[in-house]
Amino acid sequence: MTRRPLLVLLSAAAAFVLLVAPAQAMKIERVVSPGGIEAWLVEETAVPVIVMNVAWEGGGSASDPRGKEGLANLVSGLLDEGAGDLDSETFQTRLASTGATMSFSQDRDYFEGRFKTLADRRDEAFALFGLALTKPRFDADAVERIRAQIATIIARNMEDPGWIASQAWAKAAYGSHPYARPEDGTQGSLARLTADDLHGFATKVFARDNLKIAVVGPITSSELGTLLDKTFGALPAHAHVPTIPEVKIPAKAKTVIEKRPYPQSVVLFGRQGLKRADPDFVPAYVMNYVLGGGSFSSRLMEEVRAKRGLVYSIGTYLVPQRHGAFIMGQLGTKNASVGLSLSIIRKELARMADGGVTDKELADAKTYLTGSYPLRFNSNGKIAGELLGIQTENLGIDYVEKRNGMIESVTKADIARVAKRLLAGDGLIVSIVGEPNMSETLPAGTKLRPMPEPSARPSEGAAQ
Repeated sequence: MTRRPLLVLLSAAAAFVLLVAPAQAMKIERVVSPGGIEAWLVEETAVPVIVMNVAWEGGGSASDPRGKEGLANLVSGLLDEGAGDLDSETFQTRLASTGATMSFSQDRDYFEGRFKTLADRRDEAFALFGLALTKPRFDADAVERIRAQIATIIARNMEDPGWIASQAWAKAAYGSHPYARPEDGTQGSLARLTADDLHGFATKVFARDNLKIAVVGPITSSELGTLLDKTFGALPAHAHVPTIPEVKIPAKAKTVIEKRPYPQSVVLFGRQGLKRADPDFVPAYVMNYVLGGGSFSSRLMEEVRAKRGLVYSIGTYLVPQRHGAFIMGQLGTKNASVGLSLSIIRKELARMADGGVTDKELADAKTYLTGSYPLRFNSNGKIAGELLGIQTENLGIDYVEKRNGMIESVTKADIARVAKRLLAGDGLIVSIVGEPNMSETLPAGTKLRPMPEPSARPSEGAAQ
């Protein structure tokens, strides 16, 4: 058996072992290396696999220079394509020989990395990860190969109704703010990116003061401290990333329609939300579960899909971005049903804003949200991901212990307050891709087929 399949097998075993351990039983340790680099560690010895997730604030697509959108995304595809004196093929061969894997990505606010290695090859694997960050090569052949792959994705996105709707909504909500720009860039901006741009990004973003680290696996705090300095110690002390302005979504209702000759429409609807640090975020999170985050137990699913059979899918979620949050919903339906579906949605938003939730709805939401929380910690990879998210949102190292208590403490009065704050008034921004009928009644002769019952309960909607 090669090391890479062995790593996959051991990771699956870890998931099974950790499934029975409650999240609250974890010991999360704050580790500070001799060089001052901080990480959160869960020492887990069930299987010999170490997982590390990292994030750099300010390294997301919102920081891409105007006209060079897609820079962060291109860098994310190239960091494992050669570093130091190792070209792409040599680097990948060396990485495979250790049984390690690494990958990188970005969202609008953060640049992230994920790393997994067998414990007995950790020193060599960590050294490769550090080399990728401190001495990326960005060789011309690798750059052109990854650029071509991204160009294909961009071309495919231009025909994807979900992507088109998302971009139309972002432009309507954010205008000229960096959040409105496409994360992958455009064909034009992608073509303009140079090796100097890539090296400049790495030099400015990959630093120690904007770095968050989460590690899970069979490694002690002293061992990790040494590896942190070896892996990240050569990074600059301070990042040099642009300041992203704060942005609020306009309170005035707006509907944008992108006409496409599709038999169905994709619809996004949203409005101003709450940042994660807002005291009302947890009540809003519980409220959203009742409204549309609870999948087949939500009001929107009941009213729009189950009772009337108008949509194929519908859901809502909270997006607490660093510089501008929103609450978003999405649905897919026949063109004929768009107007009526939106009319019912607006009525449900108003009903929530006016009346909050019932005792049963609140109790059911709490039961699910607290009961499902341990499932986020049933593998080393999931634990590392959760720990990193808690760090980037500045929730505190004791958040895992406090989280369910925060959910349980939410009252009907809390939800009534936050529902009015978020949902009152007709300020919904809607983007539609298709050929929608915007009437609030169905065209004569329209036939709706009953929707089948779900075969399994979908996963929880909103994060945290």
